[in-house]
Amino acid sequence: MKTVLLIEDNEEIRENMSEIIELANYKVITAPDGKQGIEQAVKHKPDVIVCDIMMPVLDGYGVIHMLQKNDATRNIPFIFLTAKAERSEIRKGMELGADDYITKPFNGTELLNAIESRIRKSDFLKQEITPDLNGLNQIISSTGGKDLLKELAKDRSVNKYKKKQIIYTEGNHALRLFYIERGKVKTYKTNDDGKELVVGLYNEGDFFGYLALLEGTTYKETAEAIEETEIAAIPKEEFDQLVNSNRDVMQKFIRLLAKNVTDKEQQLLSIAYNSLRKKVADALITLNRKYKKENEQFVIDISRENLATIAGTAKESLIRTLSDFKDEKLIDITGGDIVILNEKKLENLIN
Repeated sequence: MKTVLLIEDNEEIRENMSEIIELANYKVITAPDGKQGIEQAVKHKPDVIVCDIMMPVLDGYGVIHMLQKNDATRNIPFIFLTAKAERSEIRKGMELGADDYITKPFNGTELLNAIESRIRKSDFLKQEITPDLNGLNQIISSTGGKDLLKELAKDRSVNKYKKKQIIYTEGNHALRLFYIERGKVKTYKTNDDGKELVVGLYNEGDFFGYLALLEGTTYKETAEAIEETEIAAIPKEEFDQLVNSNRDVMQKFIRLLAKNVTDKEQQLLSIAYNSLRKKVADALITLNRKYKKENEQFVIDISRENLATIAGTAKESLIRTLSDFKDEKLIDITGGDIVILNEKKLENLIN
């Protein structure tokens, strides 16, 4: 049961509102002034706070100011009640962090709709969104958008790419968000000498090409199919509509996509400072964790060229290290395919 904290100095109004909210199956905690309201908020951590502005001891502006300074209460949805409807008053409340404004007099439906809307939005922002099309659809649904899964199946053809075929090139204008229905994709950057550095690995259910769309720039890397791959493309216009339709959703989406930054930083650190053996071991572990399916043995059938670029080393050095790993029974190699025999030992190799 969700909890609503109601801060209102008028006893009659407070009791009437409390009764309405309780009838909608919410637990209600009340406070007759701002000071007690803050105490109740800190103690109970309600799911939403409904607060009058004009009150004795401490007014509504003081309440939200104090709650915003407390890490435990700053993210609780906050709804102001007021008899004033001036633009300046509303703006002041919003600048302090209020999520909604209800002007007196109001009816029970308005009150309950505001509470339900704020709780629903808060619950969504707390969710862990998966970095795949299902996560994308969760975000789209929260903005009232269409079901992208159905749209992909209904209105878009799937493009097929052969092994080593380029999907887009560094410097191309960013026009689409890409979704992998089947296969594997790598993204990489190339230096002036033509050497590659793999900066991203993507699997079935992943989408890629989004950073350039968010930045409004050209693609910063080249995308290439590692094997035969089927990809659906979402036009830039739909992506822009998605992230611009709601500020909170946009922030959630950016946080979701930014998770990859930490992985890339770790990868660059490994390439810069790890030994050859550690680099190759980390590349094998990364591939195994990225592409291995549950309860199945994963066979690394990626070319030695691709594996070398993922490890950040020369092909010849990679091959020698793989041979050493095989002799040490850390991996097995059959017909060029690699199977990890001792993942734990590979993971814990001393640099």
